[in-house]
Amino acid sequence: MPDRRRAPSGYDATPESYLQNLQANDISHGVLVQPSFLGTDNSYLVASLLRHPDRFRGIAVVDPEISGEQLDKLQEAGVVGIRLNLIGLPRPDFGSPAWTTLLDQVQKRDWQVEVHRAASELQAVIEPLLAARVRVVVDHFGRPDERLGVDDPGFQYLLSLGDTRRVWVKLSASYRNGSGGRGDTTAVRAVPLLRKAFGLNRLVWGSDWPHTLFEESVSYSPQRMLLEQWFPNPADRQVVLLETPARLFSFIDARV
Repeated sequence: MPDRRRAPSGYDATPESYLQNLQANDISHGVLVQPSFLGTDNSYLVASLLRHPDRFRGIAVVDPEISGEQLDKLQEAGVVGIRLNLIGLPRPDFGSPAWTTLLDQVQKRDWQVEVHRAASELQAVIEPLLAARVRVVVDHFGRPDERLGVDDPGFQYLLSLGDTRRVWVKLSASYRNGSGGRGDTTAVRAVPLLRKAFGLNRLVWGSDWPHTLFEESVSYSPQRMLLEQWFPNPADRQVVLLETPARLFSFIDARV
């Protein structure tokens, strides 16, 4: 998009390349998340979903003024939620008529709202979403401050949401939460705390492929192998890698 904050670099990330990564790591299904540099033009996302309807689900980025008919078309293609990538951006006016209508549509469709926001700013975003009765997925461990790690008050707030049963946490891109290995260290400390607060059935893993801004230093398979460290028990990995995402992303009809 002309007003994008940054442009991708490194290589083309095609659905076929993604499927190769899945196959190489014994993963059957995947979720395509609309990247910020494509804005609200979800046409490439939709085309990819329609080419692989049994393998993919999608998370779209939409304008709050989007019509119900447009949302219907996204849902028919396999979209199961919307993304709020708010890093460095102002908080949306969730009380406006457009946002109230959109969140009502999200709730009625049983979609999710994926939130990417610094931990220190999570509460101001999540509280109105929970008030709207939508399901919330918090990206990248909640993005705690790299100096504070799990002691970040915003991360502590995230832990307090476990009892709502309407919040999921995506265990992905620990490398975005601190350079020099600090993000990985925070992840090791965060996983048992998140597990205690939310339970395994509210935790999901994500590869964060194609690792935008980190294309030269991060790759898919090592991110997948982090699960072995975080969850040494195969039964626990089965929940985080299969059972929970199968329900959350509507690969199966059952709800927990």
